[in-house]
Amino acid sequence: MPKGLYKTENLSDFKPARFTSKGTVELRSGKIPYHTVCEDNVFYNKEGKPIASIFSYSYFRSDVEDPRPRPVLFGFNGGPGSSSMMVHVGFLGTKRMKYFDDPDQPTTLPPYEAVDNVDSLLDVADIVVVDPVGTGYGLLLDDGSAEQFFSIEEDAEALLTFISRWLTRYNRWLSPKYLVGESYGCIRSAVAAGIAGGGGKKRSYAMAFDGLVLIGNSITTGRYFNRDIPCEPTVLAMPTVAAINWYHNHPSDQGLEEFIQEARRFADTEYMTALYRGGSLGREEYEAVRRKLSYYSGISEDYLDEHLLRWDEEGAVKQIARGKGVDFSRYDGRMTLPHFTSQMGTNYTTVKDDPSAKYSPYFHGIFSGVLCPQLGIQLERDFLPSAGFSYDYFIRETDDRLSGEQLSSAMRRVPGMRVFFANGWYDLCTQIGMVYYLANHAWLPKERTFIKGYPSGHMLYIGDENIRALNGDIRTFVTGGSVPASS
Repeated sequence: MPKGLYKTENLSDFKPARFTSKGTVELRSGKIPYHTVCEDNVFYNKEGKPIASIFSYSYFRSDVEDPRPRPVLFGFNGGPGSSSMMVHVGFLGTKRMKYFDDPDQPTTLPPYEAVDNVDSLLDVADIVVVDPVGTGYGLLLDDGSAEQFFSIEEDAEALLTFISRWLTRYNRWLSPKYLVGESYGCIRSAVAAGIAGGGGKKRSYAMAFDGLVLIGNSITTGRYFNRDIPCEPTVLAMPTVAAINWYHNHPSDQGLEEFIQEARRFADTEYMTALYRGGSLGREEYEAVRRKLSYYSGISEDYLDEHLLRWDEEGAVKQIARGKGVDFSRYDGRMTLPHFTSQMGTNYTTVKDDPSAKYSPYFHGIFSGVLCPQLGIQLERDFLPSAGFSYDYFIRETDDRLSGEQLSSAMRRVPGMRVFFANGWYDLCTQIGMVYYLANHAWLPKERTFIKGYPSGHMLYIGDENIRALNGDIRTFVTGGSVPASS
């Protein structure tokens, strides 16, 4: 790692920051008073010098006589290297973005508007939003200590250390505890839950979580995320590809979920069998499968012929978009950018050029211009929406398979622990088909595992209706109810 790349303050000048505020928020159920504490949570070396800090934004309901029975939600984004800005401004905070009539095509230019989050979960739980080390306002103060935080298990243990100290500081060890992770945050949650009950590399935590809310699942049974999974990837991708095709090409008068589930049944039966049989298929059988596959996926029969009834992600979105003059987002297949030439089109391999990145200035503007002043945060340090070290530094010292095994192990060790997978139908990055496969092949207890698809992409909370649906389902989950599955 280049020296000083993530070191945002001089070690000698660092002083932990702490800010408090009070407010009220008008929810659908009525007005809720609350207070907040936003602060550095410092890690020290053996000599007692600060080496890093996790920054947290804690929301406490103020009119509760004894808060100990109240659930606590610990929320974060992924990356690895992403701050919590998206989930904070998106659906967890008391203020959120005001969406447009067409939330799929946002402007990147101000003015940006915020509104009270009428669907906030503060009525049923206290909320702690987390910026991991080196992200957002979280700090790496000592370059030489980076390996203690920037790898899969170390990242999870840093989170557990923070949570343990937070529970002690605010006397909340008796409270139900939930992790709410998005994208890589799902891996962080699964590994943390597994380590919490069984111990880490250097210590135990003796901690149990009542539940995990996993948004845009990145947990896998393969060796790495989205790779080396012992199943045809196009079978797993079918629900998402069918959803994007439905949205842009309207191949059927059916509703979204009806079309997706029909496509999924075809993929799980006829299509998977055809891929297995290969050249043993008769001509009529092959053509029938190819015709149905083209209908559900939006991919031309000529392309399917050339690629032996398979596709890759980039090929699929280009096929569905053919003739439209646009490039589709990998993170939210509803969103587009104008396509010019093959040399000037979307760089499909990076989020930096993805159409969904149009939302980043909006999120950052609301966070820095509305949320921070409301929370009383006054910091001169730079806020890093995304540190980017997932590509140039973050260490995968173990296989990602660890996350699937850790999740299964945590559910086995904690009989009451439940898991809620929430995924966008239009999310090609973390496809909902992977969730179905994981639940079955990591042997997650069916009675404690809930899976639901939403008409959104990787960020489920894009749009007023999606926020209301997602937070309504999380509220049901946290209060002990069963989340209704997708139809």
